[in-house]
Amino acid sequence: MAVSNTKEAVSHIRVLIVDDDPSQRSLLQSFLSGQGFQILTATSGEQALALLDTKEINIMISDVRMPGISGLETLRKTREKYPTLPVLLVTAYADIRDAVNAMRDGAVNYLEKPIDLDELLSSVQKAAGIRERSRLQIPDGLQLPDTVVVHSPLMIEVFREAALVASSDSRILITGESGVGKEVVADVIHAWSPRASKPLIKVNCAAIPENLLESELFGHEKGSFTGATHQRIGRFEEANGGTILLDEIVEMSPALQAKLLRITQEGTYQRVGSNQEYKTNTRILASTNRNLEQEVEKGNFREDLFFRLNVMEIYIPPLRDRKADIIPLAIHFAQTFKQGSPRLSAAVTHCFEEYHWPGNVRELRNAMERATLMARGELIIPEHLPRRILKSFTALENESVESSPARRMEDIEREAILHALRENRYNRTETARSLGISRRALTYKLQHYAKQGYEIDPE
Repeated sequence: MAVSNTKEAVSHIRVLIVDDDPSQRSLLQSFLSGQGFQILTATSGEQALALLDTKEINIMISDVRMPGISGLETLRKTREKYPTLPVLLVTAYADIRDAVNAMRDGAVNYLEKPIDLDELLSSVQKAAGIRERSRLQIPDGLQLPDTVVVHSPLMIEVFREAALVASSDSRILITGESGVGKEVVADVIHAWSPRASKPLIKVNCAAIPENLLESELFGHEKGSFTGATHQRIGRFEEANGGTILLDEIVEMSPALQAKLLRITQEGTYQRVGSNQEYKTNTRILASTNRNLEQEVEKGNFREDLFFRLNVMEIYIPPLRDRKADIIPLAIHFAQTFKQGSPRLSAAVTHCFEEYHWPGNVRELRNAMERATLMARGELIIPEHLPRRILKSFTALENESVESSPARRMEDIEREAILHALRENRYNRTETARSLGISRRALTYKLQHYAKQGYEIDPE
């Protein structure tokens, strides 16, 4: 888990991010500020050197290739005046000669885009003189799967609790809104448990008709009801020696709740249509997006079963309360759905951080799946996002534009498009391809920018 008081330990450390790409600046700023660092930004080497002369900077992170003086030249000039300042260099162009020169000139590390955020954090902590310790203090050397992305203190605490109870056979109630990742936490608990070599069986109690759920859980004998043409073992029998996850447990009928109570008390059950007792050695995990205590008060859930299942409760907070996870998760999903090095524009990053995410991680995953399908290039821009997210964010921006210091989304989008235009040497076909939009859409936007006085053609 996260080292205790990590944010307090780094809150005095000021990091200067130097990059002419607004999306890259926004990503690094969002991630490192979420880890507790103070952040300043510069769009060029010249601006960075000016800030070094006027501000107290503890670490500098600089892109290598920028208009004006390059990152390598910025590094050399920095070394002349501030020889002890730690400097990290990042680039989209993996060039061994640049790397050798960077290290020779005093860079403490050289990272390639797309940046591995864990590697970045480790490098920044090392440069800041923070003794490198595992973000997740997990007993017995357990490790999170690569598919699990955790950066926020709230989710770090969730997995710390999971690590503490994983080795036991205790029943665990996993709670939280729909889409927050309850099933992911159940997967990790099982993987960290002594039962990991045995099955993890998942049953969605809300998705199975009530008259079939009993058979699904406990099995049935041939002829026990219409359509029972053969004997079937139930999910508890399949999970014997392993773990069963009963998702949306509150949807279970009172009659089935009584039978489940018997399993939690005695470890025994009967198949439908049989009087024979069967034993099961199955660990029970249950999950729900409702408040079970309130359901008990309403008479919808048995109080004795609630106490039997709730030996340990793990609450997973909604995505809107753990913003440090949003961008790392979005990048992880983008890399899952799209080959190459997909990246988020500054406008998308800003949009994601301000959006409320009522569907939580599931909604974010779906949004990134759609965005990667829509983007023909590697850059994901607002036009690739679901309309609901864009409409919600645009409404919020319109309400707060006069009072909020945040830059308007269209301003950030314009920066991203003009930067891509310069990067592609004003070739509109290549620019449109890199942005993942049509050439016609790009031409329309550039005409609009030209009327506002922005340079859209080379001199």
